[in-house]
Amino acid sequence: MPMNLPNKLTMLRIILIPFFVFFLLYPGIPYGKWIALAIFCVASLTDLADGKIARKYNLITNFGKFMDPLADKMLVSSAFICLVANGRIAAWIVIIIIAREFVISGFRLIASDNGVVIAASYWGKFKTNFQMFAIIMLIMDLSGRFPIAYYIEQALVWIALILTIISLVDYIVKNIDVLKEGGSEE
Repeated sequence: MPMNLPNKLTMLRIILIPFFVFFLLYPGIPYGKWIALAIFCVASLTDLADGKIARKYNLITNFGKFMDPLADKMLVSSAFICLVANGRIAAWIVIIIIAREFVISGFRLIASDNGVVIAASYWGKFKTNFQMFAIIMLIMDLSGRFPIAYYIEQALVWIALILTIISLVDYIVKNIDVLKEGGSEE
């Protein structure tokens, strides 16, 4: 079965990640951070486009329900890890953000074993958008030129962190039944 356009856009987002990381972390490339920013923006826009196209043309697939949030996690986690390496964000914030992704992935894995596919929630999508806005501002690093940019960066990071926690709690509450069964396995 050939891949539909939304799933191709999701795969493109995954393919762009190593290029983004390279340009953001490799210090010898002129305008590297701006190239990385452009790649990140294109990758982020594929997230918006694949969902809209899938819903509009009824191209929603289990592959897309699984891979789209995974591609988002890979892109955002990669960006945040690079930003820690560049000294742009505190590691503890990124640890909370990535830990949330592991918990959600665990839920999805258990659900998948039970034949259930859990799509991304409203809170999760909202969280991802704020994380992406925070990442864009942190990559641009305009605080040296515009002091207000520092406060915008910090506000976006804190909103993204709060939404990360809210979306985790919402996800657990809505999907707690996935964990219920007769016994526990390890």
